[in-house]
Formats: sequence, structure tokens, C-alpha cells
Amino acid sequence: MAVERVLMTVKTYPHISQKYVELVCTAGFREDGSWIRIYPIPFRQLEQYAQFSKYDWIEIDLVKNPKDFRPESYRPVSLDTPIKVVGHLDTKNGWAARKDIVLRDVYTDMGKLLADCKATNKSLAVLKANITGFVIKPVDREWDEKKMEAVRASQNQLDLFEEKKDFEVVKKLPYEFSYKFTTDDGKPHTLMIEDWEIGTLYWKCLKDHGFNEEIACQKVKEMYFDNLVGKRDLYLFMGTHKEQQQLNRPQPFVVIGTFYPPKQKDDGQLTLF
Repeated sequence: MAVERVLMTVKTYPHISQKYVELVCTAGFREDGSWIRIYPIPFRQLEQYAQFSKYDWIEIDLVKNPKDFRPESYRPVSLDTPIKVVGHLDTKNGWAARKDIVLRDVYTDMGKLLADCKATNKSLAVLKANITGFVIKPVDREWDEKKMEAVRASQNQLDLFEEKKDFEVVKKLPYEFSYKFTTDDGKPHTLMIEDWEIGTLYWKCLKDHGFNEEIACQKVKEMYFDNLVGKRDLYLFMGTHKEQQQLNRPQPFVVIGTFYPPKQKDDGQLTLF
């Protein structure tokens, strides 16, 4: 057990959990630039003061997660473990402070990353890629009903021992958003983006444009492809699905976040919202 100081850079879109109702996969960097994954985190059920933002420095008691073979995976000592926000890295000087931590170890070859994943179980990385396209794919609009039944049963069981909390699980995204890209290996790749920000952006655009899904999807594409790819120095935060990596699937990675400092003459003020 140890208190870790972590620069939080990744929050994936929430998923439902029988045990915890809803969970988020979070990850970030230690002060030496090494990756660390913190899971499980029932983020939206945390007290407001503990709901950290991206690029917040936090302090939290962690232990190596014995149920996860990936070397970067740690878990809170308990879900009652306090999360202390102790600082924030801003975007001054072209994101200089953020780049100093985030860009210490950057892959430019997806084949090399996959080889390292197989050799050392590496499961988190920063990738510089040549983005060639943006894919929008309709998917199931509701969470799997059997899983939801298990979640509801879990909530009812907890209510016997705890004060009932009015908590609704997050809505499932009705679309998958993916980047198409190449790297130094020359091979084309298409990987889903699981960043919480892309889900939040979709729901915001949907509301802002009269619940027109076609326009909402187009606005997401404008931000993630037209703006980030065309106007920013874009890097991808990569992470594996544990089960896919454990089964030695050819491609266990997804895009779990984006890092988009300004190009040299940019003022650095672009934000997703």
C-alpha cells in the first residue's frame, strides 16, 4: 500500500457493473512519466470534492490490483479511500507543463506497441499516428438487459444495508466513434474511441441541435477529426481491454483519450466544450 501522486489524463465512458452499479476506467502519469491505471472507480458516485478533472494531480492510497495481470493496474485500498486533488496542470506556454509529463515516451509504430504488449504485458501508451479517417457506427441503444437486471438486483441488495441513493446509470451511447490511422509500420488501423469526453460531447450536441442525431454525429466528427486532426498536434492515449489482452487477441487496444497541444503558432485555447 502506498500513497501515489498521479496526473489524471484518462477517464473512459462509464460502463455498468453488477458489483458497483457503474464504473469508470481511469489512468494517468506518475511524476516520472510512467503510466498507472486506477480501477475500479465508481466516479459519478464519489463525493463532489473527489471528482477530479483531467490534468488534476491527485493523491490516493493504492495497491497493485491482484486480479489484473497488467503491470500498470492498481486499485484503491478501498472505495472509501479519500481522493485528494492537490494541483492542476494548465495550458500555459503551449501546454508546456503537460507535455513535460505526457510526452516522455511516445510510440510512432503500432507494430512496436503490439510487440511490447505481447512481450511485457504493456497496456497503456501514448501513440503519435497519422489520422486518415473518422468512423461513426450505430450500435445497440440500450445496455444488455440481463446485465441491467443484475445491476438492479445489486442495488436492491445494497439498499437493505445502506441509505438508498437516487442514482441512475449513465445512458448508453447509440454510436461507436473510431479513428482510422497509420503509423510507422505502414498498416491501416481502425480503433474505437472510448474517452468519456466524446460521449459527453455527443449528448451535448444532441441537446443543442434539437435531438437531431445526424447533426450531433457530424458535430462530433467536426471536433475530433476536422479540428483536432487538422489544427492540433494530436496524440492518442492507448489502452487495452483486459480480456482481449489476456486472450492474446491481435489488437487488444482502443483509444482511451486524446492529447492535443497546439501547433507552434496556435494560442492553445481550443477545448472540447
